[in-house]
Amino acid sequence: MRLTTIDRGDRMVNKLFLRFVGWSSRRAAPGVLKTLHYRSSFWGRPYSSLLHDVMRGPSDWTAGERELFAAFTSSLLACRF
Repeated sequence: MRLTTIDRGDRMVNKLFLRFVGWSSRRAAPGVLKTLHYRSSFWGRPYSSLLHDVMRGPSDWTAGERELFAAFTSSLLACRF
């Protein structure tokens, strides 16, 4: 069961953004996008910052290699992202 707040967004700006994404793509916004925009000050921004550091920060691997590792892991877990 999903909370309807996550599907709709918790603030007006989030609701409008999720509706725009749904309208422009002619599909419901992906779950990961809904999660990032649900209480974005608590969950979205800190997670996005961490993800950016991991995927684009200093590393022996290029950003492309890290993206490839993430895509491969997602495919193993049957995740679209």
